[in-house]
Amino acid sequence: DFEKNAREKSSEFVWTYHNAPGERGQTFMDNCEAFKRYRLIPRNLRDVYIRDTSVTVLGTKLDFPVAIAPTAFHRLVHPEAELATVRGASSMNTGMVLSSWSHHSLEEVAAAAPSGVRWFYMLFYRDRGRMKQLLERAEQAGYTAIFLTVDQPFFMFSLLRQPKIRPTQLRYPNIFLDDVPPGPPGSLEISAYFRETIKEAATWEDVKWVKENTKLPVVLKGILSADDATMAVQLGVDAILVSNHGGRQQDGVPATIDVLPDIVDAVGGKAEVYPDG
Repeated sequence: DFEKNAREKSSEFVWTYHNAPGERGQTFMDNCEAFKRYRLIPRNLRDVYIRDTSVTVLGTKLDFPVAIAPTAFHRLVHPEAELATVRGASSMNTGMVLSSWSHHSLEEVAAAAPSGVRWFYMLFYRDRGRMKQLLERAEQAGYTAIFLTVDQPFFMFSLLRQPKIRPTQLRYPNIFLDDVPPGPPGSLEISAYFRETIKEAATWEDVKWVKENTKLPVVLKGILSADDATMAVQLGVDAILVSNHGGRQQDGVPATIDVLPDIVDAVGGKAEVYPDG
């Protein structure tokens, strides 16, 4: 139903952007097929008149066990962009991870849902002073966790050789701090700025630095290896989001649900583990 409604309400550009898999789409398709390989075994003769779908995530109780992962450019599909998304998540008392690629700032999104459960996905930057500033802003605005995406070794702006102007005006207030955008989104000028500013090939040393420079729990998104999960726990990471980026980045990696048991075993209860789709 979600996919059908999205297709009906999206322009061709927006639908292609949101629905495009990486490379040949092997992982994208396997994500869907993997879930079909698993079956639910019911426990019958239980009193189901009172049902409880709540779950505790990083010490916060959520009424609904499905949260919103970090996604870019919400304004492509709604004029209020992330403000509408966070209000929806708050109305269900579930969490939302605000992307660094959001149209609205950390503070604007916080003001739209003051009582909502909000987490922040922060990019890795070459300038750690910029990262420190963003960590402090997230804390001051009431975000309760920092998400780091570790399965995106490069961004599309690194490959851009021709301008690619989007049909909707976008801004990046969580990337441009005190600096002024050198051009419109999709321009060669702004792509060059991103290449100079954002650190694409992050390392465990960057994760360690973030952990040491924030009071908030740190979640690694994009772990598929049991060995990486073990290293994350050793660094004191608070949670792991088992993810393959929806099959949009590293095509050929396994479906998240297939590696989930290995990650849980490797973590051994020392960190929370969540799967994405």
